[in-house]
Amino acid sequence: MTVYLVGAGPGDPGLLTVRGAEVLARADVVVHDRLADPYLLRLAPARADRVDVGKSPGAPVAQDDINALLVARARAGQAVVRLKGGDPFVFGRGGEEAQALLDAGVDFEVVPGVTAAVGVPAYAGVPLTHRGLSAAFTVVTGHSRHAVDHEVDWEALAKVGGTVVVLMGVAHRADIARRLMAGGLADTTPVLAVRWGTRSAQLSMRTTLADLGVAALEPPATIVIGAVASLDLSWFERRPLLGRKVVVTRSSGQAPALVDRLRARGAEAVELAVIEIGEPADGGQALRAAAARAGTYDWVVFTSANAVTRLVGLLRDGRDLGSAKLAAIGPGTLAALAERCLVADLAPERFVAEALLDDFPAPDGAGRRVLLPRAAVAREVLPERLRDLGWEVDVVEAYRTGLPRPSAGALAAVAGADAVAFTSASTVTGFLEVAGINRMPPVVACIGPVTAAAARDAGVRVDVVAEDHTLDGLVAALVSALANSCRWPAT
Repeated sequence: MTVYLVGAGPGDPGLLTVRGAEVLARADVVVHDRLADPYLLRLAPARADRVDVGKSPGAPVAQDDINALLVARARAGQAVVRLKGGDPFVFGRGGEEAQALLDAGVDFEVVPGVTAAVGVPAYAGVPLTHRGLSAAFTVVTGHSRHAVDHEVDWEALAKVGGTVVVLMGVAHRADIARRLMAGGLADTTPVLAVRWGTRSAQLSMRTTLADLGVAALEPPATIVIGAVASLDLSWFERRPLLGRKVVVTRSSGQAPALVDRLRARGAEAVELAVIEIGEPADGGQALRAAAARAGTYDWVVFTSANAVTRLVGLLRDGRDLGSAKLAAIGPGTLAALAERCLVADLAPERFVAEALLDDFPAPDGAGRRVLLPRAAVAREVLPERLRDLGWEVDVVEAYRTGLPRPSAGALAAVAGADAVAFTSASTVTGFLEVAGINRMPPVVACIGPVTAAAARDAGVRVDVVAEDHTLDGLVAALVSALANSCRWPAT
């Protein structure tokens, strides 16, 4: 089998290459570093082993042990992805791993990644080359004392000109600055230092070469030295939720849609799945029977995307619905129908059951029937009011929501969050069950009035309710709420 040495990029999971995503999707085992984003690990199949060999401070993992692991897993017939930060061949020791695989006779492929040397300055709005300012750039490491003192000729580098990018050089920045000035760089040379580049916590600091040694700077940081560091083409740090941490409470299968929207606005999304979607109590027997006779109903009413997935997944195609009309509440439900080439005949503008009932027609005769596939626990207003209109309503349990058991690490990640986003009453209940009210972040945002009512009934203060009861509306509400809230200094 093949070992893939994959560059994960400097932090933002969106910077993974298409090829990197392809090999992750068919991996049997993923051997990853400490800083690998959980989002990237989710791209691997659920069955794949995930092995953390992160070289965390104080607990180093020997490179020889990593090499041996890659060889052993490949010889066992597994497709191995070695997921490395940045680019595997730029200060990532990917060359050593490739050599070990070559010596062992194991096939390997190198999948380049976006190196921090290029990606981080771009996210900070500083081009490494710019007409009239810099026609070249040099990337060096400042990680070890030996590299700084013996492996890099800083004085010669100063004479080359152009832009100097220093990776892992925070600890030795004073010596680096001193030697570059000794080589001829002016003490006023602009410097940009970017901490946690391409992530929500990205923070840029500007100084000069003379002051670099005393600048308040902590790792991990990328340091850009040269005339281009005076440019400020900032775009990433203008995002409205940059530096904010938002807890996403949706099930693991549904979380990505909200996570992607939050990240697009600069937030760090903390995934804490407080509900999980499971089979009906009867194993789906009633749902299968309902699907078999779906074409005998006048209407099929869907109140969630989960209900669409469960029922329509049992149909051969849309013809099994016969002449039944479809009603749907909410854009997620409509999107789930559209993915299956189905269009709702009735979809209220407001995404609540009451709005559907306002528009739902009365039956034109006796014996008219409605099928309502839904969660095991749901509000009774919809079937009760439909029956009041004269419809015969078959309520069928399509799925059940249960409580997962988050890891201690997942619960710890909630600490320090700025906000929590609730997308349903069940996510409110689930959060209180698995995390407790004492872990509730300062800002509570709800997707709509039903969710907000459930939160208030449970004793939770609701700070903002989305005007548009969609994921986009929820994110807009979070932007508004967090823009006006205090941000406590990090400790």
